[in-house]
Amino acid sequence: MSETTPPYRPRMTQAGLTPTHPVTAVDEFGDAREVQVAGEFPLTLYVDKREIVTLMTLGAHPEALALGYLRTQRFIAALEEVRSVQVTWDTEAVAVTTWNGVKGWDDKLKRRTITTGCGQGTVFSCTLDSLYSIRLPEVRVRQSLIYGVLENIRRHNEVYRRAGAVHGCALCRGTEVLRFVEDVGRHNAADAIAGYMWLDHMAGGDMLFYTTGRLTSEIVMKVAQMGIPVLLSRSGVTHMGLELAQKLGVTIVARAKGRHFLVYNGVRNIVFDRRPPRPSGPDSFNLSADYADSRRLKTK
Repeated sequence: MSETTPPYRPRMTQAGLTPTHPVTAVDEFGDAREVQVAGEFPLTLYVDKREIVTLMTLGAHPEALALGYLRTQRFIAALEEVRSVQVTWDTEAVAVTTWNGVKGWDDKLKRRTITTGCGQGTVFSCTLDSLYSIRLPEVRVRQSLIYGVLENIRRHNEVYRRAGAVHGCALCRGTEVLRFVEDVGRHNAADAIAGYMWLDHMAGGDMLFYTTGRLTSEIVMKVAQMGIPVLLSRSGVTHMGLELAQKLGVTIVARAKGRHFLVYNGVRNIVFDRRPPRPSGPDSFNLSADYADSRRLKTK
């Protein structure tokens, strides 16, 4: 390619989505706050009208995501093979068209490895079909219990303390950690907890599920399938994860570190029995980096 030849670009649409959404959560003081949650959207990738995979994404860079996936998975070797990339959010699809077709589709799709990547978990249609028949029990969660769980969890992160690079999930009854699993992907750790519940003949109605990872729709789905009504995380929650929790009745407590937490869903189930002292002085509203830029809301 000469210096005067512009780089090749396939015909592409411009269709990004808003990556964050404002929601109202309740903090450890019982005060409502406006905070942002990350977007999460399913985007099904088609190549020459053949369905390849459904990716969960923020939605801000759908064309680049599709091309990058095809590149890193070695489906397409050169950008010049791509004729167009068409994103249609109405159908949650991105259609990639090639000039001459992709050779060896059957060989490429024959063997698949479920990776540890945070965005490439797997959900089957049978899971979705049974999801909305789930009925979770009513719960009451004391603030002191949340603090007790967080304190006890600190004693279990053995692999993380030695090496990092892992997620941890815990099954708790009260403040007691019944099972703690670390794995390279939070999906794996959650599935292992579900397996132990089967092996130990445990029902989830009086349980709390803790994870170090963010609360995506898939994690909410897994916890609901286990029959667990309370989900606690030191990380954040995605918009789709929150919407699914609201539909299924899962109480969501996230951004939980030290004495700070935010209740994104099910605040009526939280008993505020150990409110921490409020900071005083000019920085009294900068209570945590988690909502340093958020606006305090008036509450009744």
